[in-house]
Amino acid sequence: MPDYIYFLESRLSAEQRAALLRVQELATAVAANLYLVGGAVRDLISGMPIRDLDFTIEGNPSRLAGELEKGGARVLTEDARLRHVELIFSGDVDGSIAAARDDVYPRPGAKPEIRWSTIMEDLRRRDFSLNAIAISLNPASRGLLLDPTNGLADLEKREVRALSIHSFTNQPVRLLRVLRYGARMGFKTEPRTAEWFALALERGLHETIPGEDISREVRQLAREEKPIAILKAWEAHGLVAGMHPQLARRHPHYDALQRLVRVRDDMVGAGYRPRLFAPVTHALLGRLKSREQSAALGRMEFRSGEVDAVLHLENEAQKVVKMLSSRKTTAPLDAFDYLEKVPLDFLAHILAEVSNVKAVGKIRNFLYKWKPLRLALPSVAAELEALGMPRGPKFDKVLEEFFQHQLLGKGRKPEERIKLLRRLSGIKEPPKKKAKEEKKKPAAKAAEKGRKKKPGSAEAGSAATPEQVAIPAETRPSGGKARLLSRTAKTPAKPKASAPAPAQASPAARKSSPGRSAKRVGSTSRRSKRR
Repeated sequence: MPDYIYFLESRLSAEQRAALLRVQELATAVAANLYLVGGAVRDLISGMPIRDLDFTIEGNPSRLAGELEKGGARVLTEDARLRHVELIFSGDVDGSIAAARDDVYPRPGAKPEIRWSTIMEDLRRRDFSLNAIAISLNPASRGLLLDPTNGLADLEKREVRALSIHSFTNQPVRLLRVLRYGARMGFKTEPRTAEWFALALERGLHETIPGEDISREVRQLAREEKPIAILKAWEAHGLVAGMHPQLARRHPHYDALQRLVRVRDDMVGAGYRPRLFAPVTHALLGRLKSREQSAALGRMEFRSGEVDAVLHLENEAQKVVKMLSSRKTTAPLDAFDYLEKVPLDFLAHILAEVSNVKAVGKIRNFLYKWKPLRLALPSVAAELEALGMPRGPKFDKVLEEFFQHQLLGKGRKPEERIKLLRRLSGIKEPPKKKAKEEKKKPAAKAAEKGRKKKPGSAEAGSAATPEQVAIPAETRPSGGKARLLSRTAKTPAKPKASAPAPAQASPAARKSSPGRSAKRVGSTSRRSKRR
């Protein structure tokens, strides 16, 4: 049996884990049962990227949403009738919180009656089996998988299966959704579901899709990795006409979408998370006239802010290009400060559609060179602190000056970075050791080695020390050989014979005769000079 707790801890990003734990704490505080459901569980099990977190609570989610807002979350929409809240959690994590409910249809295609229910009834009312899976987040059953419709088997078979013969009749938007799941995940439609799909098209149910549901699917399209494949699947089945009748004749602007996808992939690879609703929708309706675009957006019942973002995208992008081409952003720091305030979707649209070399070059430098340098400043601050500079206003000023130099291409390598930090902060390099001291080290080591040798050995006689003075040895009884002990070093220019350095002699040398000892001293001195 798979360990779903391990999945929760290993597959989610750090920001997603933090959001999940926060929602779990709030649900525990109000004594409400909480579950991770829908696409998050589907993607968690199938290995797909987890794009959002969908929670279902057996209770009212409004209180949880209010507490999350206090912690930095942003509520996008709140449906009081359905008790459904869409929001962006702290850390830029997309998600939703909804109450567990059951939709009861008096007849197929009629408006449903909403009844608040348990999690099992909520899962059974869903559209497809692969979305009817949940993982418990309750303290007593955390990690327990709930799968009342056998969605795991469909994930293994890579099939999209509807849960009811009236699935498309009750919600015609599922015609768009089943194709989107198939194109995104590479799944095929389950045979019986395919028959229901064809029957719904034959009855013309695709013409009755509410505009609000279409707009929800377009928002999801903007977040898909394969928007072109999804659009082509929709167009092949005649579903794009529901957005605007002319769109079926003129087709979406696939070339613009392809360029936008390439830019999006580059930005994601660099660690950015652009929200491309406006650029993708603009490309979707790109072949329509401006008046037709406005009509299509109104038909799909987008919010007023979303309509303005799409219709004014081109004008706003041109303003950015004009500013980047002016003298006001000639300096890299000025360009950086300006671009940091521009939304990422504008930058993506410019990179995909604008051919202004100067503007595009500055945007690329900002995204892939300057911004990483800015994000690396905390490590530079640690290096500056290690050099001995305390934190404070001057510390921050040095960091800003260092960043300005980096924008000009300086201080990129580690050794250059340290030198630049020292120069800007006024911290001098530690003094180097004198060369004379370095030269004395080998001589001192040799002297130490000589002192460790045996006094009577040949090596001891050839070792070098600061002073070399012949030491007369005492003699031993006749017939014995005398040995001369000496400390090896340079002999002074005019040695004083009357005051030899004291030294200990070997027992054999002490028994040697004085006459022979004097002769030995003389011969040894001559040999030392010849050497």
